[in-house]
Amino acid sequence: MHDGAPKDETGLAGFRRYTWWAVPGTNVGVLILFTGAWILDGDVPVQPRAFSAAALAVEVAAVVVLLNARLSGGGRGPRPRPPAGWPAAGILAAIVLAACPLALRNYGLWPLAPAMTAAVAATYLDPRPRRRLIVGATVLAALPGGAVSLLSGDGELLYAALFPPGMTAFVIWAMLGPLWAWDIAGRLDEARRLSAELAVKDERLRFAADLHDIQGHHLQVIALKSELAARLAGTDPARAAAEMEEVRRLAADALRDTRAVVRGYRRTSLDEEIANATRVLASAGIDARTSVEPAAVAEPARHLLGLVMREATTNLLRHGRARHATIDYRVTGGVARLRIGNDGASGVPADPGAGTGTGLRALAERLEAAGGGLAWVRDGDRFEVTASLPADPPADALPDPPGDAPGDALPDAPAGRAVAPPAARPAAEEA
Repeated sequence: MHDGAPKDETGLAGFRRYTWWAVPGTNVGVLILFTGAWILDGDVPVQPRAFSAAALAVEVAAVVVLLNARLSGGGRGPRPRPPAGWPAAGILAAIVLAACPLALRNYGLWPLAPAMTAAVAATYLDPRPRRRLIVGATVLAALPGGAVSLLSGDGELLYAALFPPGMTAFVIWAMLGPLWAWDIAGRLDEARRLSAELAVKDERLRFAADLHDIQGHHLQVIALKSELAARLAGTDPARAAAEMEEVRRLAADALRDTRAVVRGYRRTSLDEEIANATRVLASAGIDARTSVEPAAVAEPARHLLGLVMREATTNLLRHGRARHATIDYRVTGGVARLRIGNDGASGVPADPGAGTGTGLRALAERLEAAGGGLAWVRDGDRFEVTASLPADPPADALPDPPGDAPGDALPDAPAGRAVAPPAARPAAEEA
């Protein structure tokens, strides 16, 4: 079985495997079981058995190739086209598998292969032509068996005319149902990915609007007063100096207001970081389980642990291919301990804290300065970051904003919002 699901589509990988076994696997199994039993029947002449055995091999290959190509579309983008040559091969094999049993008046077996071929063809069609194909195939299925029964006079006209249409309708329904669910899941996954992208863009636009509102007035006044001071420099130096002093004051106000805006976005809170991390991970298709025990912890400790939560989430989205993540926070014996683990360490560097001044390494130094510690361990596909800190660390352990985020955290994301970089976003998941 070829599983063409991208590695980062963690939310759909398991569903795709289920759909693969439920559609191609089940239909091929039924085809081999019933047709193979007829081929191995010693009472059947050798020549029809030989033709049917060769046709069965071609039909099985055609069904597998065509359905696997159909599943690769995932309900996103234009409907895929069937691989060249395989539809014709499947139709010819289905004709042989129908003609041989029908020639021996086996009215229960002959419609199986044609019904399966019609169902595969229907998966590639748009709704209107698909309905026409289903109705036409169901109606026409009554004719061959009924004609053979009438000509032979075997007295099985009712069975020969009614059973094939029923089998055709059932096979088509059994195949299209799971594929319809697969298409819906693919479209929902695409919508989730687009929603995550829009949330990030909206947050950046909001930040840009706030910054514009703060800076626009100040910069406009600074520009006008600077122009006025330049004109007055030669005729009224005292007034020009006063205008430049006003420019200096406006510049200081603008800098203070800008820092206030950035501080409001960049300050971290552990509770907000855990809540936002859970939402962002869910948007990326990662099942995040949290276990948080509320406890009184000083603001510096909550700030530093919030930075750890943000950095761990960013690294998880950037490097990992996780399907499950765990977040555990509790305070025991005056020590606050935060653990973030995931099962997608295959893409994580051997030492994610390597380097100086950025990322986990920088956070480890800051936690050590506050009397705590930061450790990370990789065991197979399991990666876990553990941060510990006294519940009331020294106040000077808290860095000065706004430049308090680790170097590996995304500089244009607001506080409490872990954002995956474009390389980590799937053609579903990107969060």
